[in-house]
Amino acid sequence: MVKISEGTFKVGDQELYTKTWLPDGAIVAKLIVIHGFSDHINRYYDYFPTLAGRGIAVYGFDQRGWGRSVKKPSDKGRSGPTATVLGDIVSFIKPHVNQGDGIPVFVLGHSMGGNEIAALMAAPAGSEHETSVVKHIRGWLFEAPFFGWPVGEAPSSLKIAAGRLAGRFLPHFQLKHKIPEVYLSRDPEVVADLSKDKLCHDTGTLEGMAALLDRVNEIAQGHVKPGPSVKSIWLGHGDADRCTSFPASKTWFEIAAAAVPDRTFRNYEGWVHQLHAEPLADRELFYRETGDWILERVGEKEAPAADAPVVAAPAAAPAVAETPAASAPATAEEAPATAAPEVAPAVDTGAAEAKL
Repeated sequence: MVKISEGTFKVGDQELYTKTWLPDGAIVAKLIVIHGFSDHINRYYDYFPTLAGRGIAVYGFDQRGWGRSVKKPSDKGRSGPTATVLGDIVSFIKPHVNQGDGIPVFVLGHSMGGNEIAALMAAPAGSEHETSVVKHIRGWLFEAPFFGWPVGEAPSSLKIAAGRLAGRFLPHFQLKHKIPEVYLSRDPEVVADLSKDKLCHDTGTLEGMAALLDRVNEIAQGHVKPGPSVKSIWLGHGDADRCTSFPASKTWFEIAAAAVPDRTFRNYEGWVHQLHAEPLADRELFYRETGDWILERVGEKEAPAADAPVVAAPAAAPAVAETPAASAPATAEEAPATAAPEVAPAVDTGAAEAKL
């Protein structure tokens, strides 16, 4: 039986909500999860219990300005500049890599969270972030990371310039960025669930949005590259995503991440943005593949615990082709946080994977 617990951790005077999913038996790996924009850690359906059922302990938190870390309306979207965002993430990860238990630690970032962990893993060699966290991470997983805007969705240069100017004087000014629920999942039940979730507030601040755009620009210009201590990367993206750019993810993977010795790119053909919340058979495929990737890097065979859900590949999904490396945002009505609440048009499932 998976053990689920909630808590908080403090960064300065900021208290952030946390949630943990622990295996009933031995922990063979740890996964730290960084959620996306207008999202929270309780929106991932059975993903984390499924991983915990296979021996992977999962640790997550609602980022500053999001989910249950928001205590009053003025907190919504108030994530701060990039230094604050990365400081929060580092503070959360540090205790899990410094326990002396030898258990490998992995980090997963979804959407905006993928954008953030890309910035973290690019920390210069010898820097505090690199020495305290990055060098200790066994592998990094990116789920539909926000590395660029999809076609037709980018704000105009005039709007960006006006926002930046206003942000100098009103950094905490809040603005809405509504993402249509059908962009997030092809599952009608998920779409309906998202539309009711009051914790997915679609609200950012001028300061936070400017920081996000700066990171996207840095990625687009090729300035965000994995540091030399990064060992393994998995990147999965749906090529029908209308929230983030599939081509931008592929370009970053092929160029900026080219020096990473162990890297895998997974194209989920016809899928949209929240791979963990696609129709049931598809999301279970995603659960299984990311779990397999983690366990392969800790020397574990696929052997789910007796009480773990058995995840089967959908009958329609084609076989995954692997080639060895050359060298080596949502709301369910606010249910009690203990119950892990779940976090866009129907297309046939398909997939092709290149492990470079």
